[in-house]
Amino acid sequence: MPLQNLYLLMLNFLLMQYAARVFLVHPKKPGHLLKEDKHIQYMRRALGLALKARGRTSPNPLVGAVVVRRGKVVGEGYHSCAGQPHAEIEALRKAGGNARSADLYVNLEPCCHFGRTPPCTEAIIQAGIKRVFVGMKDPNKQVCGKGSRALKAQGIIIVPDVLKEECQKINEPFIKVMKTGMPFVILKTAMSLDGKIATRSGDSRWISGKSARNHVHKIRNQVDAILVGTETVLKDNPRLTCRLETGNVKHPARIILDRRNRIPLTANVFKNSRSQKVVYVAGPDISPRRRKALEGKKVEILNGKLLKNGFHIAHLLKELANRGMNSILIEGGAELNASAFKANVVDQVVAFICPILIGGVRAPGFLGGRGAMKVDGAINLKNIAVTKIGEDLMVEATPCLAE
Repeated sequence: MPLQNLYLLMLNFLLMQYAARVFLVHPKKPGHLLKEDKHIQYMRRALGLALKARGRTSPNPLVGAVVVRRGKVVGEGYHSCAGQPHAEIEALRKAGGNARSADLYVNLEPCCHFGRTPPCTEAIIQAGIKRVFVGMKDPNKQVCGKGSRALKAQGIIIVPDVLKEECQKINEPFIKVMKTGMPFVILKTAMSLDGKIATRSGDSRWISGKSARNHVHKIRNQVDAILVGTETVLKDNPRLTCRLETGNVKHPARIILDRRNRIPLTANVFKNSRSQKVVYVAGPDISPRRRKALEGKKVEILNGKLLKNGFHIAHLLKELANRGMNSILIEGGAELNASAFKANVVDQVVAFICPILIGGVRAPGFLGGRGAMKVDGAINLKNIAVTKIGEDLMVEATPCLAE
């Protein structure tokens, strides 16, 4: 082969490699090239901003926004909590006049309706934004595609689905509530290597190590509510607060199930109920005296719907979602865990497996109820991830039945 042809082949190869590294062909628009390094970087920046408010925005989603003009960030912001300005508004305010002819990166389609705040689409149009890079379509039926169409109608270029999977991941609770009316449910447990969550006497302090327990407080800091049953409160007398040693701490609401109204009013969970939300799910036989005492502690009382063997979990969760709770952490015992799986409401399992052996046929396991008759009737798990936290193993998984 002549040397000149060899050089041409090498040059061709290098150009192809460069194109593969620098450019990303948009899946919805063949031939539409995005500079991967910059566009992905700015969307990741928007995602990072959005996550600053994790656990604080319900019933709203997590949203971050970045305004870029001539390759420089001129404004950025995130939605801090419901009722406060949306991310796009914060970013546009900081950008000021520099927003004209600039690009806007936002992980969720801008809203186009009046809620607690005015529509973001109007602000984007007025600011003179040229292009909007959107991470995902808003699942809210009031928006879903309408926001992007409103911007397109004004000549603004929309680039959809930038880092779509990552954008969907951070807003799983919001997406589920919008699509099903049900909150995103995480079921957490800590068990010994032989699957026990307590000894035969009911003692469970502490099965997991300090690092694992601290990680649970990080989860508490990110969810809207913790749900527990009567036995957990009677045996452990927990506070169910978030006790992170550093960072911005937010205490989730505490949902207490008490079908037979047995929990003493002196329980730790009620001690700070005037400042931190507690929802008491009562049975039908709650006495006027007990109701009045709970109301005196500023405890919200919810009359739970009953099934044959306990509360109607799915009905309860739907009611909690209607009250603005997008994410629920179940920290119950074997029977509540079994009820949640039976009701098909669990979206994620977080199980800490600890290097101890408890033993004993009377020591409770992770799941109560009747259990599977045959192995092929067992609950299958997918998307398994295993992380070592201190001396414990944290197993995260998705139940197949939650689809």
